[in-house]
Amino acid sequence: MQEMLGKTRPFTVMILHKTEKINEQGADAIIREHGRRNFELRRDGKLRIVCPIRDESDISGIGVFTTSLEETKKLYDEDPGVKAGIFRYEVHQTRSFPGDYLP
Repeated sequence: MQEMLGKTRPFTVMILHKTEKINEQGADAIIREHGRRNFELRRDGKLRIVCPIRDESDISGIGVFTTSLEETKKLYDEDPGVKAGIFRYEVHQTRSFPGDYLP
């Protein structure tokens, strides 16, 4: 176990929250742009896991980033949905095992 723990590396977890603005006119186009941007971040290897949340909570999604806490904040400060006030986010540093993946 100690050997495996020594192989962990830092990641950043982002929790995306919906705001009341998600129901405003024009929000759908901004949300599509948010999604397109997430696909770019995935392609670039910065956003490794994306988990949309589809329940009645205010959480819209969870993402696992390979970027630092500060870089993840910078990335999401520029997210179209965050800039429009449709989403807000929180980020947390974590550690995990390289190579872990969803089946």
